[in-house]
Amino acid sequence: MNNSSAPELVIVGSIGIDTIETPREKREEILGGSVSYACAAGSFFVKTGMVGVVGTDFPKECRELWEGMGIDLSGLQTEEGKTFRWSGVYEKNMDNRRTLFTELNVFEHFSPELPEAYRDAPYLFLANIHPALQLHVLEQLHSPKFVLIDTMDLWINIARDELIQVVGKCDMLTLNESEARLFTGKDCLNEASAELLKMGPEFVLIKKGESGSILFSAEGSFSIPAYQLDDFKDPTGAGDTFAGGLMGALAESGKTDAAAIQQAMAYGTVTASFGVEEFSLERLAELNRMQIDERCASFRSACLDC
Repeated sequence: MNNSSAPELVIVGSIGIDTIETPREKREEILGGSVSYACAAGSFFVKTGMVGVVGTDFPKECRELWEGMGIDLSGLQTEEGKTFRWSGVYEKNMDNRRTLFTELNVFEHFSPELPEAYRDAPYLFLANIHPALQLHVLEQLHSPKFVLIDTMDLWINIARDELIQVVGKCDMLTLNESEARLFTGKDCLNEASAELLKMGPEFVLIKKGESGSILFSAEGSFSIPAYQLDDFKDPTGAGDTFAGGLMGALAESGKTDAAAIQQAMAYGTVTASFGVEEFSLERLAELNRMQIDERCASFRSACLDC
């Protein structure tokens, strides 16, 4: 990992306090949010800078956890009020999740402002926030080498024009199957990805949950399976952990081509597989790079095309 002062990867997103119930266990007031998971994953590969907002009630131990993982917190804002909160319940098969409540709190008026040292970062991941905020971040960057953005059905429905703008300014868009179909009106993923590529990104990465992910570009497609686990505890944040690990590995490589992204997808997949073994960042906080490399080597040997 490069320990120079400026982060090589900057990640912008939400920070939350979650209450999660699975068929086996309920955990209250635990650390969550897209930027928490993504930064934790990215930090195994390069110096990673966090941009997000918390309230004055945010637990000191959560901040210390991030610091212990080497995450740069120069872009972390603390505002008067309560931190964003979310609660969800997973059904028996753990595939479907029902939201019990969402309290935006200080996140409602979040305006991401990048520290000067972040503005030259070569790699940027804009996690799932309003497209207007994603555009605001892009305006603050000098000349990023590679930008990944994530989105969701809500923004497709209520902020489509702004989303199309930000998609046209990124290098890679990631979204899930249903979101790709909703955005394009195409049921076939090949057709949907073709429509998305026309909007401007060089790559489209479609997440398929337990079926893995598919990378689309003008040159064709590349699919990678999910890492198969016998047991897991909490899938919350798996997509953000995947994206953070992918971007961390890509930043470490210094490359932006399809082959490098494919390699990084394997790292993202494996990092996410560790994350779901426990709630919140509990597994990632005790993980080390050697364990990631060992599982990634095993994963690649199981799917030789990776």
